[in-house]
Amino acid sequence: MRDQLVLALLAVLIGGIVGFLLFVPFVAASYRRGGRLPLSRLAMWSAALVYFWAIWTYTLLPLPDPDTMVCAGVNLNPAQFVADILEAISAPGAFLTNPAVLQLLLNVALFVPLGCFVRVLGQRGVVVSAVLGLSISAIVEFTQLTGVWGLYPCAYRVFDVDDLLTNTIGAVIGSLLALALPRAMRAGVASTSAAPGGEVTRGRRIYAMVSDLVAALIIQGSTGILVQLWLQFVVQDRSAVIAGTIAGVTGTLAAIIGTLAVVMATGRTIGDIAVGVRFAGGPGDEWVARLMRYLGGIGGYLLLSALPGGWGGLAFVFAVLSLVLVFTRVGPGGLPGLLARRRLSDARRGASRPR
Repeated sequence: MRDQLVLALLAVLIGGIVGFLLFVPFVAASYRRGGRLPLSRLAMWSAALVYFWAIWTYTLLPLPDPDTMVCAGVNLNPAQFVADILEAISAPGAFLTNPAVLQLLLNVALFVPLGCFVRVLGQRGVVVSAVLGLSISAIVEFTQLTGVWGLYPCAYRVFDVDDLLTNTIGAVIGSLLALALPRAMRAGVASTSAAPGGEVTRGRRIYAMVSDLVAALIIQGSTGILVQLWLQFVVQDRSAVIAGTIAGVTGTLAAIIGTLAVVMATGRTIGDIAVGVRFAGGPGDEWVARLMRYLGGIGGYLLLSALPGGWGGLAFVFAVLSLVLVFTRVGPGGLPGLLARRRLSDARRGASRPR
């Protein structure tokens, strides 16, 4: 039971990391296609991402020690599970606790979510679910059969054609079960229809703010990693690597400079671009307005978080204030709109140019 929990947590961890890296492109693709991103759709795609990694963690992990592993067998009899079930029926003890029965039920259950995701997110039926279920199961089984494509000298788990059948059955069952969901719910999750009139909602603004933060953290983290690698393998300064100060400072500067460059060049933050909005109109010089837009958003947060000592805590206060202003009479433009004296609008309605 403990091992199963560890594998589940590992799938959530990997799925969370990949989801974090893909968040901004996913938001951008959703708004580019339909001008909206329902929270239910984001939640379903997040669940699907974790599920994808769960398939691999549960079927391939834990990897064995090459020195102690034992080569597994092969089952090419497509009806072997039927014989196992019949044997389980006649065997003493509880039927549902029989290892053969449990194996069958788990193989079916593992692919039930796949059929549900295909139905709800992909708007495809039983046939597509069956084909995908069979295809993914085949990839998993052949990965096991080949010892992770040559990583091991032989298969460390049994290659079983019954798994191909039961996994496919699970995907079909999932597709049929998804029909029980209200049609409106399934349509809402899968919908990419545009918001009426390109309306800039508060939810849209929140997505932009989160995208700005995620993009800044990715810039900061990736820069820090590159600096650490440079210090480790080029400079070979182990003490600097352990301290992490150089990487931290460089990463923070990269995030500040990178996000500022995007705003000054386009008038929009990365989040604004992702959700398709811009701050336009209003008095004053456009270049100053762009700088104010930056300081009223992700720029202000990054600069405050870079302050030494306990002053970095002001970044949290700034973030809370920014979020509160979005939900006040100020409107979705929030603090950036106030400082830049610009109105938040759909980017497709035109752009202002710096004078």
